[in-house]
Amino acid sequence: MELIRSFFGLIEDLTWGWSLIPILVIFGVFITVMSGFVQLEFFGRMFRVLSSKNQSGDPNAISAREALLVSVGGRVGGGNIAGVAVAITLGGPGAVFWMWAIALVGMATSLVESSLAQLYKRSNGDGTFRGGPAGYIIYGLGAQYRWLAVLYAVCLMAAFAFGFNAFQGNTFAGAAEDSLGIDRLWTGLFLAVIAGFIVYGGIRRIAKAADVIIPIMAFGYIGMALLVIILNITELPGVLWTIVANAFGIEEAVSGGVGAALAQGLRRGLFSNEAGLGSAPNVAATADVRHPLSQGITQSFSVFIDTIIICSCTAFIILLSPVYVPGAEGIDGVALTQQSLVSHVGEWSQYFLTFAVLLFAFSSIIYNYYLGETALSVMTRQPAALHVLRVAIIAVVFLGATAPGATAVFFFSDPVMGVLAVVNLMAIMMLFPVALRILNDFRAQLRAGVARPVLDPRNFPDLDLDYSAWTHATSGAAAPVEGETRPSSAPA
Repeated sequence: MELIRSFFGLIEDLTWGWSLIPILVIFGVFITVMSGFVQLEFFGRMFRVLSSKNQSGDPNAISAREALLVSVGGRVGGGNIAGVAVAITLGGPGAVFWMWAIALVGMATSLVESSLAQLYKRSNGDGTFRGGPAGYIIYGLGAQYRWLAVLYAVCLMAAFAFGFNAFQGNTFAGAAEDSLGIDRLWTGLFLAVIAGFIVYGGIRRIAKAADVIIPIMAFGYIGMALLVIILNITELPGVLWTIVANAFGIEEAVSGGVGAALAQGLRRGLFSNEAGLGSAPNVAATADVRHPLSQGITQSFSVFIDTIIICSCTAFIILLSPVYVPGAEGIDGVALTQQSLVSHVGEWSQYFLTFAVLLFAFSSIIYNYYLGETALSVMTRQPAALHVLRVAIIAVVFLGATAPGATAVFFFSDPVMGVLAVVNLMAIMMLFPVALRILNDFRAQLRAGVARPVLDPRNFPDLDLDYSAWTHATSGAAAPVEGETRPSSAPA
């Protein structure tokens, strides 16, 4: 066992330890510059996904908004409450500034990877779609890279479906036990039953659950943060100055100064919004949209919601409170957030925060399950295998909730997520020229006066696209043949 731990420790050192975070930052900046700051160009369009006018006309399909909410539910988790507190404790208030900076860069990365997932998605034949990094590796890079897609799928299943679901179950049960006194066994049973009901309904039921849970979760937490800000409005300018001053070394809040703030801010931002890690594109591919870039823009908005809004809520709750003392050792994590909130609005708020943690954890569980289902589809399409996966994940969630020590078994989660990110970054680097082509197609249609651009796959005859996944006909164009797939070798 010690040898295995050492092996995965080496993988983590080679990825998260020194190389992956700089690569994610550099590549994010590269995408931002080469795309002409696309995340700023289309920032106004991001909010259109919230309108009912932009939903799919097919009642069986997953709408852009539902895909957005599922991905927000996955990105927003316990890290938005506990992780931000740890980043501020170790890096000082300046960590918040660098968290914002990496989110703005990550919005471009997420736009590209999600657009590629949409472009190469495949129709399931029932109004739903499936895709993601494994899809754009196989259909974008070619069948000779299937081994890379399988490696990606194995890492995706290990990290998210099993490892992170055990941790989320543990977070859920721990919060209920500490604040409400509910025994872990009952919490585990409740969580397993509800999770089972949703995962056996597939992506449609997951999307419908997210459409209800995520708005309650997000608006409730944002509302509480706004209340805290209003109660401390006169102190807000000082806090904003402290964040900026600490980020650039004008004021030093913790040992390590700018370096600590930079490292903690970048790490928390990347772990929270998952931009470039290759997880969210699997959900992005499920949406029924007119153009791949539309969902790319929507997923860019997901990064904005996760880091710029939700993580900032936690940061302001902490920094506006007297509980946080820069450089002092003691409380951190969820306890720091909880005590800070209590100092603002009273003891009752700890129960509100517990409820928020429960919703955050549950939304992550159903998101992580779907990533596991997508990973399994790359390796096998046998119905029995899907049933085994669902039972295994329900069991993992139950064990994670009832046996806190069980989460130690999943020590490999972070290292394999590092491998997952490396594989995804390799793929999107190689396919970035394709992403620029569909970006230019989107821009050209906007310049021509098309309010809602539509992808016509016949304009890209050299790409291996599933024509049946793009049934929105352009003006004056004949509808594509149902089920037709044009391989990259086919003539125009």
